[in-house]
Formats: sequence, C-alpha cells, structure tokens
Amino acid sequence: MEFLNWADTFFHDLGFNKETVANLGLFTNIIVIIIIAYIIDFIAKKILTQAITTVANKTKTSFDDYLVNNNTAKYIAHLFPLYFIYLTVPVLLDKYSTSDKFLEKGLKIYIILLFLWIIRSVFRALRDYLKHKPRYKDKPIDSYIQVVTIVLWMFGVFSFVSILFNIKTITFLTAFGSISAIIILVFRDTILGFVASITVSVNDMVRIGDWITIDKFGADGDVIEINLATVKVRNFDNTTTTIPTYSLISDSFKNWRGMQNSDGRRIKRYILIKSSSVKFIQPEELNYYSKIQELTSYLNHRQTDIDNYNETNNIDKTLLLNGRNLTNLGLFRKYIMQYLQSHPGLNKEMMLMVRHLQPTEKGIPIEIYCFSKDKVWENYEHIMADIFDHIIASVKYFDLEIFEFNLSHQIKN
Repeated sequence: MEFLNWADTFFHDLGFNKETVANLGLFTNIIVIIIIAYIIDFIAKKILTQAITTVANKTKTSFDDYLVNNNTAKYIAHLFPLYFIYLTVPVLLDKYSTSDKFLEKGLKIYIILLFLWIIRSVFRALRDYLKHKPRYKDKPIDSYIQVVTIVLWMFGVFSFVSILFNIKTITFLTAFGSISAIIILVFRDTILGFVASITVSVNDMVRIGDWITIDKFGADGDVIEINLATVKVRNFDNTTTTIPTYSLISDSFKNWRGMQNSDGRRIKRYILIKSSSVKFIQPEELNYYSKIQELTSYLNHRQTDIDNYNETNNIDKTLLLNGRNLTNLGLFRKYIMQYLQSHPGLNKEMMLMVRHLQPTEKGIPIEIYCFSKDKVWENYEHIMADIFDHIIASVKYFDLEIFEFNLSHQIKN
C-alpha cells in the first residue's frame, strides 16, 4: 500500500503545513481509492455478467437465466471492490486517525446492504423460476418471497441500528420485544396477509388462474397474483380488482375451479307458466299431440296405461276431471325432457331433469336443470340460449302461456 504515501509527499513539497498535509492526504487517498474501486467494480461486472450469461446459455436449466435477469451477477461483482476497500481502508485509517469510526461503520453497513441485495436478487430469480414451473404456477410464491424479504430486512435494520449506535444485538432484540405490541399494530395487515397466504396455500382455497367471485368487492374474474397483502383479480370486463389477502379467509367467496375441472357446467334456469293456461287434454286433442315426434312413443304408452286404469276402476269419464288424465303442462315437461336428452351440447352422464318449483303469484316455475359439455363461457351461454329459445318458442304449441307483466293494464290503473 505504498501508493498511499505519495499524497503526503506531494502536498509537503508544495509547502503546506503538517496538519493540512494530513487532511489533504487523507481526502486525496479516499478519492483515489473510490476511483480504483469503481474501476474494479466496472471490470468485475463486465466479466462476471458475461461469464454467467455464457454459462446460462449452455445449461439446460432456466434458473441461471433468471439470475441474469435479476442482476445477481452485478451485485456479486460489488464484492470485489468491497474486498479492495476492506484491504486499503485499515491501512489508510492507521495513518490518519480522523473519521476512522465513521468510515468503518459505513463500510459495515454497506457490506450488510450488499448481502441483502444479493440474497434478494437470488430469491427473486427463484420466484420467477418457480412461477414458470407447472407444479408451482398456481401457488402464492410472491407471498413466501415477500415474507423472506421482510425477515431479511428486519435483521438488516437490527444490524444497522446496532452498528450506528454501538448497541449489542441481544440488547436491541430485548428492547424490540418490549415494543412488539406497537410493531404488531403497524404491521397488522402484513401479519394477517402472511397468515392468510399460508392458510390459502395449505387448504388449497385459491390458486393463480382460478375464477373467483366476491360480491363484496365486485370481483368476478381470474386470479392473476397472490402476494402478502393483496390478491389481484382480472375481471371479465378487463378491469382489475385488488382484494386484501386476509379477506379470502374472513369473507365468503365463490371459486369456480370445481366447475372448470368437472365434466360439465350447470344450466339452472326456469320459465314462468301462467297457471290459468294449464288444463286437461281432451281425447280429440291426442292426435294433434301425437304428431310431435318427441311425444309419439310416450303418448302411445302413457295413454294406454291411463285407459287401462280408468277401465279397471270403472271411472266415469263423462266428466274429464275423473280418473287419470294427461295435462298440457305435463306433456310440455315431457317434451322438454326428451328435447334435452337429444341435445348434442349436454352431458347426459350428469344430472338432467325438468321440475316444478313452488307456484307463485307470477305463475308456475318450470326449471331446467342440466349440464353443458362445453365449459367455455361464450359457448356455454350459446348452448343455454339455444335451449331456451326453443323452449320459449314451443310453449304456444301446448296451449300454454308464459307469464309477463301487463304494462298497459298497470298504466291505466
């Protein structure tokens, strides 16, 4: 380290006094060390970045590619000028006693920061690497990385305070424990988010890519990110809703993953039939309904059973109400059932039925309950609309009526 002595000689030859020579020499040597450290840092970054990039291009794994993208090589390269400063500063401070503690503390803090940056870049590379793995693509990796980062920075802050104020780590941690209540209050959302992230992951409640619906927040779309504090949902109108992570375990929500993984998507909708339009089928009307192909075989079989029952029990059929009879609503339900069973867009292996619901002042609800084969939203809506277009158009062929509000009557009143 003989080059550190040249400044003293230079300023002494210029005629400065001893104290001025010492101060100018210290300042000049610091500037020289900084310049040399910068040159070493520049060269190290170039060499190390190129070396890691070359290795990354030749290896099969993509993890090293993410290390390059997250500037890990640049942070590691800072270790070389740091080592140079580590060697030169003690020599410099040995001769110039002023500011020795300041430079020593600054160097220690920089060492801690540098290691924090290196570790953070490695974890960020790990995060990006795992996100592109099918096995971890739907896991809340961001939450785990953020927790690790927070813990690292907490230890970093402890170390900074200990170095700056010459406080022992044990003493500082003891004082930290005494103010833990305040810390819990300040970091409440972070702590709750961490607990929620672990709960969501362990119980497999939500994955990235799941379609969820949360009415409270107006969210209805795909989960695109789960981190420590928030969950981001890209709604189907291309807006983004940000939800507190803790709300996933404190509030109710609907996850459509089960539907997406099943063999069909449910269709559950009803139409309202006017009760006044329901009637028994007259014998002379049977020929008309027999022309409906979906009902031909059913009517032949069903009417035979009804006639045999009425004859066996000596039913007086002069009054249509007596005995067993067919109704236009019953035939309509049977027609819908036959139509659904022959529809190519429905999964016949899953539940398929047409049923009555509780009659209301608006009429008799006839509900269609079935599952479409295609679960894609657009195709699902097309299949459902196609089915109900046909059903609504078929109502009049059974001499039935669909309930509608009579607006003109309401206006007159």
